[in-house]
Amino acid sequence: MAIVFQHKIQQQLQRLAASAARPFVSWTEPLEDIDPVSFFMQGPACGFRERFFWSDRSGGTILVGLGSAYAVETEEKGGRFHYVEQERQRWAGQVERHGEADMPPLLFGGFSFDPHRPRTSVWRGFPAGKLIAPVVLLSVRNGRAQLTVTLPAGGGEREIERIGRLLGRVGEPAPFSAALPALVADEEEEKERWLAAVREAITSIRAGALDKVVLARARRLRFSGKMDAAFVLTRLREQQPFAYLFAFEQDGRCFIGASPEQLVQKEGEACRSVCLAGSARRGRTAGEDEQLGAWLQADSKNREEHQFVVHMIRRLFSSVCETVEMPDGPQLLKLPHIQHLCTPVVGRGCREPSVLHLVEMMHPTPALGGTPRERAMEAIRALEPLDRGWYAAPIGWVDGDGNGEWAVAIRSGLLDGDKATLFAGCGIVAHSSPESEYEETNVKMAPMLSALGVMNDD
Repeated sequence: MAIVFQHKIQQQLQRLAASAARPFVSWTEPLEDIDPVSFFMQGPACGFRERFFWSDRSGGTILVGLGSAYAVETEEKGGRFHYVEQERQRWAGQVERHGEADMPPLLFGGFSFDPHRPRTSVWRGFPAGKLIAPVVLLSVRNGRAQLTVTLPAGGGEREIERIGRLLGRVGEPAPFSAALPALVADEEEEKERWLAAVREAITSIRAGALDKVVLARARRLRFSGKMDAAFVLTRLREQQPFAYLFAFEQDGRCFIGASPEQLVQKEGEACRSVCLAGSARRGRTAGEDEQLGAWLQADSKNREEHQFVVHMIRRLFSSVCETVEMPDGPQLLKLPHIQHLCTPVVGRGCREPSVLHLVEMMHPTPALGGTPRERAMEAIRALEPLDRGWYAAPIGWVDGDGNGEWAVAIRSGLLDGDKATLFAGCGIVAHSSPESEYEETNVKMAPMLSALGVMNDD
């Protein structure tokens, strides 16, 4: 980036921060020819200890944040969404906006799957809910890029210095390693216990205690060196082009993934979601792939799983929208390693003022928890041999007007230096087979395994 542009931004920030009438000031400038992953990569070298990356499934909206100008964090168990929504409203009124901003102040972050589950050290720094307003936000919408800087009024000298370093590096090629570090350890987390949990869940379902429960498992990997989150993100972008790409990093620990599943999007009075449940692997040939897709659409176990999600989302959307639109039957969503039954849902005339209210209503869907919801959650707490943390939970963004988009954080892993913990789960119903469900979790871990270089993406 040109030195003149760099100095212009620094001078503007110093002037605005000194004269702001509100607690925070933001300034926005259009940008050209910038790679979002390269921008994400520059954060640690410029002194930013927090960073995030978000791209929707089409790549039409990409958000990259560095640093934290403001954070909302909570360990609330029953009222965490309400608390975050209150803080979101308060934050929106504290920012004095300048420059060419065409979007309100934005918060990005996520929530844990189950705040009532004790958190282990694996998820240190990832509380029941946390959203941040970044110091520097790169937003790319429909090919148009903007840089937004947010600072506290009357201060921010250290942040302005970091921003100057960042602007001096933007546009430089990403100095990625020539190769991924080698895998040196691969630990299954209690396979036999997980299979026993599945058997117990099937017994409970057949006895009528609940209809469906989702059980997850973990796989722990250790490498010969530190795993570069930006490099993994680059590989996910190449290998999973139709997924939500997300990364949320604090102090070097990064939760990262490529999710196929939208939880909810709100834009004005329109809201959208996708019912995604029922899975099969991709075929090795076009003919085999077509056969697997036809089997998936006809299979009673997968259709039952899918219908639980369709019923729940239709009911919730109908309670807050004037009209709800959805096709009569599921479509096939084909991804590089897996295919799913998929039913898109659109609500018109949405009466909820904030997407966070919709997130609270919908999490967890039957696709990630089970049904009935409370009994499924009790079964997960009793049977599942791991702390899910932010896995299978909402991750995304909300702006100052209450609009935003949230995905379900699946096909994901937690990077911590030379270690990575991967997660996958599957829906258990009356006709489930423990061995088949275990193999399904292997298929669901394939995107992250491929991005980490553990398996070939063929």
